[in-house]
Amino acid sequence: METIQFNELNIRPEIIKAVAHMGFEAMSPIQAKAIPVALEGKDIIGQAQTGTGKTAAFGIPVLQKVNPKLKKPQAIVLCPTRELAIQVADEIRKLAKYLPSVKILPIYGGQEISKQIRSLKAGVQVIIGTPGRIMDHMRRKTVKFDNIETVILDEADEMLDMGFREDIETILRDINEERQTMLFSATMPKPIMELARMYQKNPEIIRVVRKELTVPNITQYYYEVRPKNKGEVLSRLLDMYDPKLSVVFCNTKKGVDELVADLKGRGYFAEGLHGDMKQTMRDRVMNRFRSGKTDILVATDVAARGIDVDDVDAVFNYDLPQDEEYYVHRIGRTGRAGKSGMAFTFVVGKEVYKLRDIRRYCKAKIKAQPIPSLNDVTETRVEKIFDRLDQYIEGQDLDRYIDMVESFVNEKDYTAMDVAAAFLAEILKNVQGKEQASQDDFGDTGAEEGMVRLFINIGKKQGIRPGNILGAIAGESGIPGDLVGTIDMYDKYTFVEVPREVASDVLAAMKNVKIKGKSVNVEPANRK
Repeated sequence: METIQFNELNIRPEIIKAVAHMGFEAMSPIQAKAIPVALEGKDIIGQAQTGTGKTAAFGIPVLQKVNPKLKKPQAIVLCPTRELAIQVADEIRKLAKYLPSVKILPIYGGQEISKQIRSLKAGVQVIIGTPGRIMDHMRRKTVKFDNIETVILDEADEMLDMGFREDIETILRDINEERQTMLFSATMPKPIMELARMYQKNPEIIRVVRKELTVPNITQYYYEVRPKNKGEVLSRLLDMYDPKLSVVFCNTKKGVDELVADLKGRGYFAEGLHGDMKQTMRDRVMNRFRSGKTDILVATDVAARGIDVDDVDAVFNYDLPQDEEYYVHRIGRTGRAGKSGMAFTFVVGKEVYKLRDIRRYCKAKIKAQPIPSLNDVTETRVEKIFDRLDQYIEGQDLDRYIDMVESFVNEKDYTAMDVAAAFLAEILKNVQGKEQASQDDFGDTGAEEGMVRLFINIGKKQGIRPGNILGAIAGESGIPGDLVGTIDMYDKYTFVEVPREVASDVLAAMKNVKIKGKSVNVEPANRK
């Protein structure tokens, strides 16, 4: 993959500033190939899948060319669906964050056309629309193409599949022939090439060559999470699987810095790696990671390209990567030298559709997993301790220690099982790195001031509603229902806030409780 930096090209400083604000350091493969050509004003045929960063590949050149002082349409992007038109408009708005005079307008069917007409009259430089609605405005003469210099057909193959060819041709014929025309498509069937021959001038064909990389030794899981719960879920997975070395990937430099601070606050040995760091500092971070002084390396894709460590046990995609190929490169940091590895991916909302594309590209099974509860974490730790004990019993002479245990048992009138259980409890405390906090010492659970946030291991998919949670807490603990705070309900779990002074009573009352016939586990959030 190419690693061209955005600031290496002669792009407006306002656009560079917006890209930096978005946190992206280097161009994705399609951007690295398309942007320099587009900036030269050439026509382009770009073959790229959804999720490869192609919006910026045409959005940046469009904004570079736009005259902010001219309040008339200068660029038009045609999209097959209203959803894509809205998405593209949002992305280009972010790129135009520091160009306040540049107005971007999505126009699509299903939205009241009078609102679109008012916006067009107010002055718009970039239009993103579906062919059908663009045609409506053409018929009403509410959109004029006199100043259009750039036309983009986004996901052209889908537009043709949906029967928009005639509309597209009508629109293109109505626009100045001296325009720049960029066509992006995931596939290149014959009708696409015919369209290019008719409406483009010596287009440059740009393809992002995808390398088929295999990941045979890596077990891959994904978790559906909310953004604000990512830190907590990551902590639980780190505690549960206890990787010796792990790499956590964020999409932005800001994300790296924030996550490192969060992990350090939770007591983990974590350090960050991104493009804003001086080389000497990056070398120091990598040396500490290789030597095991740092357990967790949090990095952006660009900074992580220099990582060459064979003993990485786990990779965490804290942010879903922009590009399917990035996913393969990321998880390839583990499972090296014939060893097995694990990859965990966090998916937020509609990102599950992007994950589907990654699955298809990798031809790999990425299995959905439930968010682990604290009981799950403890059980996994105990299993690992028993595994180590099994190896120890097989490989060591324990006669001396057996005599000591027998003497203690006879003296104190305990059973050997009591002693074994006490040792297990002590080992667990040491593994956790601290004594079990008292019921009154909840620490920071992410709740509002004076409240404690509790985790309950059931949610919407079990047919549970907020009223069921409220009723159970109030009914079992005896506290008034109006004292219960925010209830955040997700598919498989729920967070609820209760006043700190009654949190212990609530936890005690909710032990062995069933909600709608289902057994539940209630525990403080953010605790390890």
